Amino acid sequence: MKRILIIGIVVILALSGCNKNNSPIYSGTMTINNQAADQNFNVYGFQVPTGKKVLNLSNQEDVIIIQPDFDINYNIKQIYYSTNNFYNSFFRVGNYNDVSAALQAFNKLTSFTQPQWKTLGDSLSANQIWLFRTSGEKYAKIRIINTFSEKRQDMPFPYVECTFDWVYQPDGSLTFPGK
Repeated sequence: MKRILIIGIVVILALSGCNKNNSPIYSGTMTINNQAADQNFNVYGFQVPTGKKVLNLSNQEDVIIIQPDFDINYNIKQIYYSTNNFYNSFFRVGNYNDVSAALQAFNKLTSFTQPQWKTLGDSLSANQIWLFRTSGEKYAKIRIINTFSEKRQDMPFPYVECTFDWVYQPDGSLTFPGK
């Protein structure tokens, strides 16, 4: 009897420890870069609907990647976001002078009207706010915390990196939760 009771307790404890939290992620902070993850130069990007960093294999939709635009001497002209959606997905809401102003504007951005979307999120820099439109007509707001770039010996193009806060609106409305 003791043996059955001990086995039962072990089974119950094992099963209760297997609870995975698969609930969707709708906001957070993320850092992405253009460091090749494999020999085919695939990179990790930010998959907006899942809120996760994913390997951008086969140019998936709704995955934001970061790229440099550079001259023949590998001097970076600008850093930009791109995605493989079938229509324009980026809109810059604004540039702000400091972290405090950008954070305040980001938190107050609770609704918007349909803007003039662009193919790329170009000329990225700290203290900018962007809107992103998914292929399924859902939206995210993005606040760029910082960008970083450098020439690296082991890369055939300049290295770029971007850290940002984001909030995803999964219901397709033009409103975000306010703070």
